[in-house]
Amino acid sequence: MLLIIVLILCILFIILSSTRIKLHPFLALLFAALAFGIFTGMPLKEIVQSINTGFGNTLGYIGIVIVAGTIIGTFLEYSGGAYTLADRILKITGQKNVPLAMAIIGYFVSIPVYADSGFVILSPLNKALSKRAKISLAGPAIALSLGLTATHCLVPPTPGPVAAAGILGANLGLVIMFGIIASIAALTMGWLFSIKIAARVPIEPNPEITEEQIAVKMKESPSPARALAPIFLPIILIVLKSVSDFPTNPLGEGTLKGIFGFLGEPVIALLIGVLIAFLLPRKREKGMFSESGWVGKGLISSATIILITGAGGAFGKVLQNSGLAGTIGETLSVVSLGIWLPFIIAATIKSAQGSSTVAIITTASIIAPLLPSLGFDSDIARSLMVLSVGAGAMVVSHANDSFFWVVTQMSQMDIKTGYKLQSTGTLVLGTTAGATLWILSLIFN
Repeated sequence: MLLIIVLILCILFIILSSTRIKLHPFLALLFAALAFGIFTGMPLKEIVQSINTGFGNTLGYIGIVIVAGTIIGTFLEYSGGAYTLADRILKITGQKNVPLAMAIIGYFVSIPVYADSGFVILSPLNKALSKRAKISLAGPAIALSLGLTATHCLVPPTPGPVAAAGILGANLGLVIMFGIIASIAALTMGWLFSIKIAARVPIEPNPEITEEQIAVKMKESPSPARALAPIFLPIILIVLKSVSDFPTNPLGEGTLKGIFGFLGEPVIALLIGVLIAFLLPRKREKGMFSESGWVGKGLISSATIILITGAGGAFGKVLQNSGLAGTIGETLSVVSLGIWLPFIIAATIKSAQGSSTVAIITTASIIAPLLPSLGFDSDIARSLMVLSVGAGAMVVSHANDSFFWVVTQMSQMDIKTGYKLQSTGTLVLGTTAGATLWILSLIFN
């Protein structure tokens, strides 16, 4: 109970200090991490180590990706490429369907690409579409976030579901089949949430640029195809890496696999995207690539996002190392709730420590020996239990989740708005997936 009480107090501190006294989220998260470790009795040395490790590991994974993605976005915006690309897409989808378009794009992108990398890559397009359609950025941003989350937690070959399938001995083909059904149902509700709730929150995309300035930029902008290249070539490279990593080795086991394995690493793929973005401007101004030029502006824009994301990772790592996940799992595993048991355990662990992947693997390890006694020992039942774990691991994304900070900071949301939209949206997404799996268990189990 002490762990839970201190966690709740720390989360309240993050929200209130950021909204009431306007303390910068970077410091609020670090102070919360320190307080949680101290008041739960963690060894002082371990608190410091956890903060350093969490901050470093998070930035080691996503830091360069955020920088590269922001630079790509800067070149797309300043060259006018983002707006010509947005115009072309809007002619296909219509101005009212931007959230649906972003939800679908996110849904497919996150099958091979981590959700946070996908959001960084697609954020420039999302802002440009919202600006051209003259709508709030909130609706498309949440639609994109929920689309990315749906497949990230439910559809292999993303690592979490694959790991859970291995731990629970589930048939991967059945996991994919039922995962697609559950993720589509969840995405539908997530899209409705984004257009009915999130879209009502006013957030001006790129408020510093006017329609007149956009019109001027578009006169010298690159073609839509050229503008698309720095966004989707990195995605294609990451997809090829995922394909090459399949156990069947479809691209062989030699040099070709090594090349795609290297080029498909998110850091390398995004840096290639940066080089392509450098080719977008028709007129290359002197100093464009310097610290005072477009590259410098991209670096400045990414700095705050990186620091806050790293601090979120530090907070999450302290929670992980406190033993909170194990305590929650052991407590809930004695409750008989059928297919809802792994959902509730995963949701509690996810909400407590922030990482969906940690929640999935921890819950799967707890549930594995309980499957026969729960009556979920057939191939179909095991696959549904894997997905119930994944559905629970969506609930909820908040201050201890680095993805929460990627979404909110790249979409100009304050913390209060982030909880209202991102946290509530993932709650809607996860519970819809859980209810869908419960119905499927009544039909097939």
